[in-house]
Amino acid sequence: MRDSKPFTDSAGHVTSHLIGLVFRTTRLLAEFDIRPVFVFDGKPPTQKTSTLKERHLMRAKARRDWELAVSRGDYAAAWSKAVRMDSLTQDMAEDAKRALSLLGIPVVQAPQEGEAQAAHMARRGNVWAANSRDYDSVLFGAPRLIRYLTISGQEYLPSKGMSRPLIPELIDLQKMLTALHITLEQLVDLAVLVGTDFNAGVRGIGPKTALKLIQKHGALENLPTEIKERLPQDLQEIRTLFSHPEVTNDYDLRYSPADEKGLLQFLCVERGFAMDKVKLVIRRMRLFNARETSKLSSWFSSR
Repeated sequence: MRDSKPFTDSAGHVTSHLIGLVFRTTRLLAEFDIRPVFVFDGKPPTQKTSTLKERHLMRAKARRDWELAVSRGDYAAAWSKAVRMDSLTQDMAEDAKRALSLLGIPVVQAPQEGEAQAAHMARRGNVWAANSRDYDSVLFGAPRLIRYLTISGQEYLPSKGMSRPLIPELIDLQKMLTALHITLEQLVDLAVLVGTDFNAGVRGIGPKTALKLIQKHGALENLPTEIKERLPQDLQEIRTLFSHPEVTNDYDLRYSPADEKGLLQFLCVERGFAMDKVKLVIRRMRLFNARETSKLSSWFSSR
């Protein structure tokens, strides 16, 4: 859920993300019976340093362009730059963790990549699927990936100057591999050719070409010399990041009743949420918890 007021200061930006998180999550729980578990990134692998630096530079440039657009009154251009400025700060993450804990919703802190941790939990059968806009989750071996888990929403495409509706989609890893006639290891090799968070990819090779190369040659080591020479020097380390990521089994996915007083204190007093909105959130959590209690009672009575 994007901020309806994109041109806010940092405190307002944190609050707007928190509003979106709280209302979207409690509606998914109360109205659609979806039980999300939130996974937060840990310390990124060293191989991701260049990617993070590039993203930081892009956001810094977007901020400068945004300021220029606002100063000349070009608000359409300013909006497109504001979208590119968007990022999850540490303040946003800590606020989100606190709000989710007060709601009684499970929070998992990943040691490194959040997508890797989510994929690990899905492979163990602790959750049904991983949810991310990023395709990395399938490279980490998530059996199912849900993209754009939203009730309604739009994604702004800065390069095209337009928005598109967000429609939830489900990717079944095994069905995809079968359709492409490749293995998971080969999918990772394909991704290395195109580019991942840990390497820039081979210039001039897109997804279709990469798929044909992997289907024909089987592995990166078997590619023509002129392509192999352009592969990353740390190829094996990149493969290992996907096949054996740093994850943890130290997590508790049980829901608990919401701390209603704590929510009122945090959201209304500390973050300035409207009292009626927070009470709506509390009603949704009461509805969810009552339904869960009813299901549990029904299960025990049937034994």
